[in-house]
Amino acid sequence: MNIKFTSFARYAIMLRLCTAFVLAGIFSMLSERCNAQTLPNPAPDHIVILIEENQPNSWVMGQPSWAPYINALAADTDATMFTNMFALAHPSQPNYLDFFAGSDQGIPDDNLPVGYPFTTENLARELLDKGLSFATYLQDLPSVGFDGVNSTVGSYARKHNPLTNWVGTGSNQVPATMNQPMTAFPTDFTQLPTVSYVVPNEDSDMHNGFGQPTVLAGDYWMHEHLDAYIQWAKYHNSLFIYTFDEDNGVEGNRVPTVFFGPMVKSGKDSIQFNLYNMLRTIEDIYNLRYAGNAASS
Repeated sequence: MNIKFTSFARYAIMLRLCTAFVLAGIFSMLSERCNAQTLPNPAPDHIVILIEENQPNSWVMGQPSWAPYINALAADTDATMFTNMFALAHPSQPNYLDFFAGSDQGIPDDNLPVGYPFTTENLARELLDKGLSFATYLQDLPSVGFDGVNSTVGSYARKHNPLTNWVGTGSNQVPATMNQPMTAFPTDFTQLPTVSYVVPNEDSDMHNGFGQPTVLAGDYWMHEHLDAYIQWAKYHNSLFIYTFDEDNGVEGNRVPTVFFGPMVKSGKDSIQFNLYNMLRTIEDIYNLRYAGNAASS
């Protein structure tokens, strides 16, 4: 059957078709513009930060025979390797304090800090005040809230545990229950706090020893204890950060640093950053106050 249209009908059909094409073009243009914009990512549900130490960047990154797991992670499409990340001081303890609270609190060494518990701003208190959570998981910590200098078993070192210097009930202080042994690290990763530090003992964090065996030991510990979380983070809006507190004094305190997660732009970043910048980044992610020098970083 042949259908014949009046001139008006033909005009109406053509008008509708033209309108449809115009609208399609507009929606296509809007879609392209939306896709071209850099939209903010949702804040990670969890951030786990592994802190190792005392090796030069060049002995870890770009050395797959020394650190096979770390280098494979850095090459993943969900990873960014920061090639110009710097610690702030020597020895260890001031860097941990800087990263946790934006200041070394006037502590220049690894000795038991004078004047603790401190009452200055810090990442854990900022998260708590925002209704979020924080914990430090430390290998060989003898018990929850332990505040001794060393453990009798293993090679836990208090100088690598900045949170313990803010335990109390005063201004900006935090509960001792945030100070957890590594054995308490959840196997159900949905139960992790919003942000957590993971600190191996000195035999596992590349501190004790020299050269390839020491780096391999740290690489192996990271794989054994955190690979399950790292693989889970990829599909659960969570972030893993690998960094160091300091180098061994031969490369200007440039430290290995990798961010890994589904919200990470892959590749290498050569902009110069330091531990204050990293603290500020975490504070910005969760819209927190700024601690110490993070405010101007």
